[in-house]
Amino acid sequence: MTVLTRDITLQSQGDCDIIDITPQVSKIMEEAGIASGSVTLFVVGSTAGLTTIEHEPNLLSDFRNMWERVAPQSMAYEHNRAWGDGNGHSHVRASMLGPSLVVPFANRQLTLGTWQQIVFVDFDNRPRSRTIVLQIMGE
Repeated sequence: MTVLTRDITLQSQGDCDIIDITPQVSKIMEEAGIASGSVTLFVVGSTAGLTTIEHEPNLLSDFRNMWERVAPQSMAYEHNRAWGDGNGHSHVRASMLGPSLVVPFANRQLTLGTWQQIVFVDFDNRPRSRTIVLQIMGE
């Protein structure tokens, strides 16, 4: 069993910015030299998350709108009252989505469906520099 750790650094715009990171993850997987196993992705920070989705404009709009219904930005958050930074909704949304994702791979290829992409979602209320850690395990 081999374990490799790599990372992806990216700039996000915040406000539910959804970035397709599938190409970067695929490239790292091809270069890793591990044929089969799984890759765990983890976003460093408490106001962003990871998932898979069809990265298509209408669905991305639906996804953003869903977050506004579930954890509205305009709602009163105790976090905002305590810290005054206005990103209470960002923390709630990120905790619901989750900071990590596991994707299996075979023959150095991610086993994603045809319309399935790995996306990073930044819920913070400002642009940020972000790091996503990949831990690749396999043989």
